[in-house]
Amino acid sequence: MKRLLNRLLPKSWRSTVVTIPVIRLHGTIMAGGGQFRPSLSLASTAGLIEKAFGFDAPAIAISINSPGGSPVQSRLIFKRIRDLAAEKNKKVLVFVEDVAASGGYMIAVAGDEIFADPSSIVGSIGVVSASFGFPELMKKIGVERRVHTAGQNKAVLDPFKPEKKEDVERLKALQLEVHETFIDLVKERRGTKLKDDPDLFTGLFWTAKKGLELGLVDALGDMRSVLKTRFGEKTQLKLITAPRGLFGRFGPFGSRISAPDIAAAAASGVIDAAEERALWARFGL
Repeated sequence: MKRLLNRLLPKSWRSTVVTIPVIRLHGTIMAGGGQFRPSLSLASTAGLIEKAFGFDAPAIAISINSPGGSPVQSRLIFKRIRDLAAEKNKKVLVFVEDVAASGGYMIAVAGDEIFADPSSIVGSIGVVSASFGFPELMKKIGVERRVHTAGQNKAVLDPFKPEKKEDVERLKALQLEVHETFIDLVKERRGTKLKDDPDLFTGLFWTAKKGLELGLVDALGDMRSVLKTRFGEKTQLKLITAPRGLFGRFGPFGSRISAPDIAAAAASGVIDAAEERALWARFGL
């Protein structure tokens, strides 16, 4: 409405200021998370995405800094962005900071254009599963593992039992299916921009300078410079943020955070922190 009214005014009266909403999608991608250890998921980002697309603006800017994580949550976030872009008829401009790799890159291809710093890390179009095995440790400490199932495959890849070849083969088959979905999505979005390189979908990653040659990004540049060049020097960036509880003492939907909640979050956060650290470390960050 504001843009329509602006066009009806005499040219000399029209406002030349363009406001571009900005969404920051920073962190690892996984379902769950919380106030003490936030992560990217559809649940945690849907509100921000909806709010940004509600602005009367010619485009939406998205800042991405993520080493990846859940392929499902990555694709759900990607799809929500693309659905709203089509519904609202708006361009999506993505700006990579340190890294947009694996699931982070899956979200990045939701952009109609992808920009990055020359030293940003992009790519890692693949699927990985990681765990630990403790069968020898169990023997040393004298602990017997007891697992009872209905269904012979209910306890596959149990970390306290020796790894079975057939279990690994099944896991790899699942990974290949997820990988194919990822590849198809990237090809659909990047199309003829992608170069015919045998390493493109092997899980390798590159700096954005090389990513530009491979067609993984469209240009090198930072958000402020690109947006001001495209929409004018008076362009303003509006960061979209989630509402906060009073003095930070309330959780989602206004619920009060109790001491047991804090203790539970701290305990589970130790493992989450280790997993998150491992994701970032893969890219030297």
